[in-house]
Amino acid sequence: MSSKIITIPIVIAISVLVTAGIMYSISFEQIEPQIIQSPPEIIYVDKSISEFFEGTNEIKKISSQEELKNILEASTLFSGNFYDTNIIVRNMAVTEEMMFDSGFDEMSSPSVSPMPANAESKSTSGGSDYSTTNVQVANVDEPDYIKNDSKYVYIVSRNTLSIIDAYPAEDAKVILKIALDIESQYIQNMFLNEDKLVIFYNGQSDDEIIPQFDFIPRRSYSSVTHALIVDVSDKEKPTILKDYTIDGHFKDARMIGNYAYFVTNNYINYQYPKLPVILENSIRIMTPDAFYFDNIEEFSNFSTLTAIDIFGDTINSETFLMGHTGAFYVSEDNFYLTYQQYMPNVFYENSAQNRFFDVIVPLLPNEIQNEIKLIQNDSTLSSSTQWIQISELMQKSYNEMNKNEKEKLFEKIKNALNEYDVKIQEDTRKTIIHKISIDEEKIKYVAKGEVPGRLLNQFSMDQSGDRFRVATTTEIYTQYEGTIRSNAVYVLDEKLDIVGQLEDIAPEESIFSARFMGDRLYLVTFQQIDPFFVIDLSSDTPKILGALKIPGFSNYLHPFDEEHVIGVGRDTKEIDNGRVQQLGIKISLFNVSDVNNPKVAGDIIIGDSSTHSEALYNHKAFFFDKTRGVISIPISGDVKGLENTSSKMFAPDYNRWNGFYIFDVDKSNGFEVKGTITHSDSDSRYYGMSNARTFYIDDVLYTASQGYLKMNSFDNLDKINSIKLENTGKFIEYFEEEPSIELEMISEQDSMP
Repeated sequence: MSSKIITIPIVIAISVLVTAGIMYSISFEQIEPQIIQSPPEIIYVDKSISEFFEGTNEIKKISSQEELKNILEASTLFSGNFYDTNIIVRNMAVTEEMMFDSGFDEMSSPSVSPMPANAESKSTSGGSDYSTTNVQVANVDEPDYIKNDSKYVYIVSRNTLSIIDAYPAEDAKVILKIALDIESQYIQNMFLNEDKLVIFYNGQSDDEIIPQFDFIPRRSYSSVTHALIVDVSDKEKPTILKDYTIDGHFKDARMIGNYAYFVTNNYINYQYPKLPVILENSIRIMTPDAFYFDNIEEFSNFSTLTAIDIFGDTINSETFLMGHTGAFYVSEDNFYLTYQQYMPNVFYENSAQNRFFDVIVPLLPNEIQNEIKLIQNDSTLSSSTQWIQISELMQKSYNEMNKNEKEKLFEKIKNALNEYDVKIQEDTRKTIIHKISIDEEKIKYVAKGEVPGRLLNQFSMDQSGDRFRVATTTEIYTQYEGTIRSNAVYVLDEKLDIVGQLEDIAPEESIFSARFMGDRLYLVTFQQIDPFFVIDLSSDTPKILGALKIPGFSNYLHPFDEEHVIGVGRDTKEIDNGRVQQLGIKISLFNVSDVNNPKVAGDIIIGDSSTHSEALYNHKAFFFDKTRGVISIPISGDVKGLENTSSKMFAPDYNRWNGFYIFDVDKSNGFEVKGTITHSDSDSRYYGMSNARTFYIDDVLYTASQGYLKMNSFDNLDKINSIKLENTGKFIEYFEEEPSIELEMISEQDSMP
């Protein structure tokens, strides 16, 4: 297919950093400013682009496999990867005819028969009150490795699924532990909906391609995501109802009502491109509608959003050719996919030359400018000779100036370069936001927007009515001022156009945590001290209502009530040379009843710099029960730095404690240690406190780690029961399931002492 070429002058300017996409990071022992020594490089590039890219920013559908190849070929003008289309070999495993056979209906493929509607579950009555996964948005569940239904606890770990009869706690026991016969050995994402589990894991496809200039098809392996729907009505004999396979690596998922939505990323192989497909039990059932964006940017992957009905056969999916996928935000009606914009490699070429002629030369004396232009336009001179003559001309001009004149000129040029670099980076260093509406199986692309800077995580975003709010940090490098940091809050309308903004929040700081709560945003930034901001979002013009500066920082903010916010982070202290040292885990209770004068109602510090908590970076590890006023977080630290633990029992050569700290919290009195629950024993050095969770059923507090599920009284933390989850030392009985189920299951019946 020959493409009609449309010549469009594209003027792009970009600055190159020593490390692409600067992210301010913190070392464990201390916090030091990031130092970047190399100056930025600026470039102007003129390119011709094909009919596929006209710079409209509109979304366009990819109609065929052949068109995908042509789009990718055209996009190589931006990336600098110039491939001959003759060597783009068609993937042997999926032909173009199969990929775009609209008559092939996903409902026609065979599948495992669902359990009869009249089948009875073996479950009995559970507790009347229980907690679930800590999520960001109400009614939007997030996947986790552990789920419960008030009686049974379901745990996926490595390649196993454990089902525990956990209520009543006194009689808790493992009912079944089964291993999935799969290539992945690290399952950690699962939903529970009534008697159905949705389990996600990564696998590999097994296709065939013909390598370049060869003639024999070879095996080609690429990432795929499996979504298993498992019926656990019979706790002793779970049944796989569906095994969907979607091209790409699993990124994240949400469950709303009876539908699970999940995103996969399929990195593009420019030599062997293909559109993502969806299989059920290894049989292709559909090819998602594919789209790309008419942007001047480098495509890196297909981001595929898939919706599956947990209780039926309905499945729908759409895929988008775009940049790397970053943080997600999901409301009850919209799915927001974001990524940090990266400009194509070709825009970095010859940048110093263009920066010199566009910024420096216009500020030189007029006679020098004219002579430089004559040298530049002399085609008989090589570029190196041109520069020798230009530099000699400039040096001669400088020597004729007095000291004051030269200093003023240099200062003027430095200021101009700083302004130029800042403007260019502000225009190019942005976060791209894609908005997709979701309504059961219906998926519809709505809008694309962009905001300056980068997002910290999913809590940097929020939807309120038809407004979408985001908090970002921008880092800009200038040759003469170094790195400049600033923070901002943007309000976007339903089309993702910016309608309000608040910029220059906490200059030289970076956002460490954010939490949107109704018409307010609570924001924590950090460099050497922890500014806690209360920001008004009741209109499209955000404004700071109040701020509080205290030592330390908060990595996670959680609502307590309308007038109080909980922060989990670290305490810090200043040391020599302006550096900051991290200390123990710090939990703070912020009183925001007076929005103009927020205060700390109470705080508590656990351990020292050796202390870690998963709650710092994973909100699912944080537990808060408002009714009882109880907080639980996992803690791992050196024994000598911790209090309130039964750690004296450990041998001298093992001085780490792993467990949970439980706190009573009151808005008037702050925090008080209620007690600790130890998850360490003589062999616990093999277990850490990753994937640590807390939940409750009625009056029992359950704490889970990699090694144990422990049950304690909610009132006084007295031990009720404990179940060892791994390395039980028991025999495992292997057996093969029915031939119709391709994933064989290995069963281990655990009888607990």
